[in-house]
Amino acid sequence: MSWGTQGFSDLLAAGYLGLMSLAWLGLVWGAGRWGRRWRLHQKGEPPARFPKVSICIPARNEARCIADSVRAALAQDYPEFEVLVVDDRSEDDTGRLATEAAVDDPRFRLIGGEEPPKGWAGKPWACQRLSAEAVGELFLFIDADVCLAPWALHAAVREQQIRESSLLSLFGDWDLKGFWEAAVVPVVGWLIRGSVDLDEVNRRNSPQAFANGQFILVERRAYERVGGHGAVRAEVLDDVRLAKAFKMRALPCSMLHAPGAFQTRLYTSLKDIIAGYSKNLYEGMDRRLSLGLGAILFVFIGTLLPFLLFIALVVLQNYWEWSIGLGWVLWSGTLCFLILLFRWRIERLEGRSGWHCLSHVVGNLVLVWILLRAIFSIESEWKGRRFVDGKAQ
Repeated sequence: MSWGTQGFSDLLAAGYLGLMSLAWLGLVWGAGRWGRRWRLHQKGEPPARFPKVSICIPARNEARCIADSVRAALAQDYPEFEVLVVDDRSEDDTGRLATEAAVDDPRFRLIGGEEPPKGWAGKPWACQRLSAEAVGELFLFIDADVCLAPWALHAAVREQQIRESSLLSLFGDWDLKGFWEAAVVPVVGWLIRGSVDLDEVNRRNSPQAFANGQFILVERRAYERVGGHGAVRAEVLDDVRLAKAFKMRALPCSMLHAPGAFQTRLYTSLKDIIAGYSKNLYEGMDRRLSLGLGAILFVFIGTLLPFLLFIALVVLQNYWEWSIGLGWVLWSGTLCFLILLFRWRIERLEGRSGWHCLSHVVGNLVLVWILLRAIFSIESEWKGRRFVDGKAQ
């Protein structure tokens, strides 16, 4: 058997289809098992004690979601907490809407924003100001588009005490309303989640670290020991870098999957999705070209090529009358079915319509574009703040 012969071509095709079929069969089978060992549950024993928690929300131009976020934070079934919002010099009604949502609740405080000092990114500076005003023994940093479930804080504090974690972060749920949100956010989100080795991240003597900025619960003393957000003052990827700062000082960190604990609507348009992920996705790969190109190759070979191959085989077989063989067409079609079945399972496990799987190819095409854009763009901008190579300017 030599290069260019029919037998060699058949061997290559069978090897590719066979390998991809086994891989996607494994993903379909394992979809419901991801993060099972590292999962936050609603029910359980109450915390051993109830330290006061300061829920800290940095907000810049968040009029769309800040009211819901404040109301959800104030609705926690936890006995002792406060809610602080920094209105980071918003150009909309963020501050007014946050105050109105609190309805004169004495546990709520609005803090005026200040221009970040030179070398500080906007969000780390807002978080640093929040920590300076907070009085809690624990700080919970959440994004302004996060809506906590009433039990989230109670369960997180319980888990933080059980695991004796100085930093506890959670993966929650996405609130997906528009077509592009449903098509792209789960694709990018699961690329990120799938790349996180929860066993290593949760192992105390492992250098691997990860945190999700949507929900980070920290001990005040440990946070101050690392220098607070001052340790990550210029970083666009401040959440992951903060977890690394904790680990570098041998402070235990935990990263858990928490279905139902909170929802977040990250973006509302394709433009925002592309801009938002472009600023931090490649940064999460430490701006390593090999990882970025490897991710593109992984997405193309693993997800897009099977559909291109299936379409090509159908066209060649039926319209150009090539003798491809029905078996190859059926095999490639089965592989495409397994890919869509995996996405169906993910959607159903997260409480969404399984029919979102039909947008899987479109979502992955956008993901490839985001990766290419991030790799070849040195500069990025988000909410009026400029970053160069992931650092604030």
